[in-house]
Amino acid sequence: METKDLKKSLGLLDATFLVAGSMIGSGIFIVTSDMAKDLGSSGWLLFTWMLTGVITLFGALSYGELAAMFPQAGGQFVYIQKAFGKLTAFLYGWTVFTVIQTGVIAAVGVAFGRFAGVFFPSLFTELFHIGDSFTVTYVNVVGAVSILLLTFLNSRGIRYGKIVQFLFTGSKLIALFLLIVVGIYIGYQSGYFDQNFNDAWTASKPTVNTDGTVTHTGLGTMALMIALSTTIINSLFSSDAWNNVTFIAGEIRNPERNLPRSLFLGTLIVTILYILANVAYLGLLPLKGIPEGVESVAYTKQSVIDSGIQFASQGRVGTAAAFMMFGEMAKYLMAALIMVSTFGCNNGIIMAGSRLFYAMSKEGLFFRKATAINRFGVPGWAMWAQSIWAVILCFSGSYAILIKFATFGSMIFYIVTIAGLFKLRRTMADHPRPYKAFGYPVIPALYLVFAVVICVSLTVFTFTDTAGSILLILLGIPVYYLFFRNKDKQEDIYMEVPEIER
Repeated sequence: METKDLKKSLGLLDATFLVAGSMIGSGIFIVTSDMAKDLGSSGWLLFTWMLTGVITLFGALSYGELAAMFPQAGGQFVYIQKAFGKLTAFLYGWTVFTVIQTGVIAAVGVAFGRFAGVFFPSLFTELFHIGDSFTVTYVNVVGAVSILLLTFLNSRGIRYGKIVQFLFTGSKLIALFLLIVVGIYIGYQSGYFDQNFNDAWTASKPTVNTDGTVTHTGLGTMALMIALSTTIINSLFSSDAWNNVTFIAGEIRNPERNLPRSLFLGTLIVTILYILANVAYLGLLPLKGIPEGVESVAYTKQSVIDSGIQFASQGRVGTAAAFMMFGEMAKYLMAALIMVSTFGCNNGIIMAGSRLFYAMSKEGLFFRKATAINRFGVPGWAMWAQSIWAVILCFSGSYAILIKFATFGSMIFYIVTIAGLFKLRRTMADHPRPYKAFGYPVIPALYLVFAVVICVSLTVFTFTDTAGSILLILLGIPVYYLFFRNKDKQEDIYMEVPEIER
């Protein structure tokens, strides 16, 4: 697969910022609340975040070998195709387009809109609703507009996308680091470290009684294992999208060297920050609390303390923690940080995803127009196709479902890709490997064990959350055979791309 039409404009720092920037969205500021409810233990909470970091690092280290072997646009799509052929590669690309990439773009865009609503409450005004569960507000519109704006900027050339990524990723890394330092410092004086770690390894599940009190029921060994293996989907979502840098490999200078390094450095930086952020939360807030029903506009110190991490208002642990440091200003400071974080996150995902669909098209597995490189040297048609579908998903009203579909689907294909690493060691033993997977075969095998256990556990114990993702992947099989199996059928649905002057 040739990528000669794409300019090599990104260095190691750019690639590392793309990894870190794509990973850090709104999740780290929200998901800890649900994880605390599932585990009821500070020790097991931090263990889950550490395990997530280890799994992510193991995956990144394993991908490094594949990235160095095939430094081409499309990244993971290319690795799967080399190992398992076009059908499996198409199923990956199909799932990425329908929900993994576009679903995350939509969810992150709407998160941007929701936190913009902190500054402009009128954004929560209802535009229309269907039934009791599907409501569209101006928040959805803001999310869609942010996606279109980022798509426009990135379609004007990789230089603009690189600038946005550098500015927004740099800003949120610095802001998150400062929040951690200040949070841990104040936390040592608050006394909550002693309270939260006094019985750190006793896991429990809270039950809200009719009188508003909470009963904590201890978790046995089996119940704890189930809770760990299912709640980890929250932290995995917050740590996902690290593989996006592989999609844009055709535009990275010296990719054989810089891709493996950026994967490791980016995931390591984010892993450390995520663990420390949760340490800060545990220093600023009690782990256990009671549901106060406090709206974000009515925070008081006592209500934040009473709610604790488990029942933080609207799950916004980051905002509750910031309130303990900065008082009333916390709501606005945290909203601004999350807006910066989500905007930078979506910039990286939008930039990278279009290169995967470009690569698919080059192999005859996507609309032929997606091979078009515009006059700014980027796959503009593929980028707009990706974003239009993401905008449609912004109005689906199923953000939680999209996130679960996307994260579970990602895990399935991470397993497929790293299984491909083992296969390619046999079938392409003589292929140049500028970088070999660290700790092979132990670390890649451990990743497979962890990932398989998590996926099986999610399927068994939360089947309603994973069934849709599985069905969506399987739906790609008839789509492949109907439209992409034979070259003749491809020609019927493809549109010719005019030659574009550079």
